Amino acid sequence: MRIFVHTMYIYTNLTETFCKNEQKDTVGAVKMKRTMEDFIIEVATEKHIPYIHEILKTIEDATKVRGTGIAKRKPEYIEQKIREGKAIIAMKADVFAGFCYIESWDHEKFVANSGLIVKPEFRGKGLAKAIKKKAFEISRSRFPNAKIFGLTTGAAVMKINTELGYVPVTFDELTSDPTFWKGCESCINYDILTRNNYTRCLCTGMLYRPVPKKVVVAYSGGLDTSFTVSYLAHEKGYEVYAACADTGGFSKEQLKQNEENALKLGAKKYITLDVTGEYYEKSIRYMIYGNVLRNGTYPVSVSSERIFQAMAIAKYAKEIGADAIAHGSTGAGNDQVRFDMTFMVMAPEMEIITLTRDMALSRQFEVDYLNAHGFPADFAKLKYSYNVGLWGTSICGGEILDSRQGLPEEAYLKQVEKTGSEEIALEFAQGTLVGVNGRKYTDGVKAIQAVEEIASPYGIGRDMHVGDTIIGIKGRVGFEAAAAMLIIAAHKFLEKFTLSKWQQYWKEQVAVWYGMFIHESQYLEPVMRDIEAMLESSQRNVNGTVVMKLSPKHFETVGVDSPDDLVKNKLGEYGEMQKGWTSDDAKGFIKVCSTPLRAYYLNHKDEAEKLEKEL
Repeated sequence: MRIFVHTMYIYTNLTETFCKNEQKDTVGAVKMKRTMEDFIIEVATEKHIPYIHEILKTIEDATKVRGTGIAKRKPEYIEQKIREGKAIIAMKADVFAGFCYIESWDHEKFVANSGLIVKPEFRGKGLAKAIKKKAFEISRSRFPNAKIFGLTTGAAVMKINTELGYVPVTFDELTSDPTFWKGCESCINYDILTRNNYTRCLCTGMLYRPVPKKVVVAYSGGLDTSFTVSYLAHEKGYEVYAACADTGGFSKEQLKQNEENALKLGAKKYITLDVTGEYYEKSIRYMIYGNVLRNGTYPVSVSSERIFQAMAIAKYAKEIGADAIAHGSTGAGNDQVRFDMTFMVMAPEMEIITLTRDMALSRQFEVDYLNAHGFPADFAKLKYSYNVGLWGTSICGGEILDSRQGLPEEAYLKQVEKTGSEEIALEFAQGTLVGVNGRKYTDGVKAIQAVEEIASPYGIGRDMHVGDTIIGIKGRVGFEAAAAMLIIAAHKFLEKFTLSKWQQYWKEQVAVWYGMFIHESQYLEPVMRDIEAMLESSQRNVNGTVVMKLSPKHFETVGVDSPDDLVKNKLGEYGEMQKGWTSDDAKGFIKVCSTPLRAYYLNHKDEAEKLEKEL
């Protein structure tokens, strides 16, 4: 029991002591808060320009007392900082109390909070710390990726800097900009600095290193995304992750080269995101079900690819905890909409960076920049630009820009190599391609690749698409999509045999909307899942093999073999023999069908007479 009482006594005394100290600290904090409430600390504006001479006089007097100098500045320089919103001032009513300004160096890679001063009568109240903190916050906001540094001999400033996260460093970690060091000329210790070749002096160098912003770049290996990786890594100091979302358009060699180039450009890490399988399962499959051709021509290849590339990039960015996502789209096309909209939905907390669009960069500027930063840019101004994917290749540039012209043979990546003709048999099960020339496939991607390998050497699937862009202007694009055009044609042909009239009609209506919504970057619209459900349901009897005949730049349907062939029935053969009705049934049916027309013209004899005369 004694031990218990003794322990409680010690504990009670310790608690009382702690509480007294806590109360003392709290009282001090309250007093400090009340004292600071007497001051207004804000970003200086034009109304503070009349205080410039007083500010400079306060700095000059402090320099004499300290024996070391704050960089001497002219009134015009301080005024410039005020007008730029890069100065912090403390006022007590209309009396000047303290000041600090912000400078940037090395193209904003370094920032300094300079000229921190408090008038003598206001010192000892925590005002310097409050001004410094405000300047630090403004610096971090305006220059989020810059290193913030300072030179000081004052213990108080060192303490403030340490609390803000600064650490002592050698001068070689600070800016090398000669303009900054020239500001030290007004200090009485300048000769010490110059004697030591600007490597040390009586001042202590202090540096705040910001945590670099983590950015995922949607990297294709092209010029715009190569520039983006390099610029963000070297100019912004970002931690760059280059991610290539592959939808079936890259070879192993191209992906390996992408990785090597991305790392050379400054990326911390490169990753290939293979989304080809997902792209097929969640998009191509339904476009086949719907026989989707935009404006009856284009198999919506690039449009659908971009959505899945963007979703893969957003998912990866969230996995690694990125702060931002960047892509290389310009401000004149559809892709900017597809990328931005997808990122806004899937990663709303992340910043979207688009250097090519926002900086209005020319191709030559990007090439020159990469060359100047040690990356020989072999991005010659090609006549054509291509986007290659599982569902086709788009072609832009050259004659595409002239509505009067078509594309010459050399514009196509896949040349006509086969002559003569051959037949290809495509087997479908519930609308899904499962066989090519008798070979079975459980992987839809490989089935498409097999068709492409057979058909593309004939130059099949070439055409020109003209349509309305998302941003409102007309657009023109060439394309070659042998597998896509052949599979859709075969599938549509099979559906003519296996679907009812109204199944075909209504499926076509919703399929047009499905293709349009994909093009318009509306893949994530909930109604798309409803349309997909309808399309998939419609395919339950789309089974059979379609035979197509291939020849250079041409294909045609030959025939269908299907267990669900509605042409084969016990009721009749078109144009030959009726088995499910009599001639009288036919006459009665026709009479009933004519009822609406007969009723109309009986009630409008004038029109009936006019019709008789015209005929």
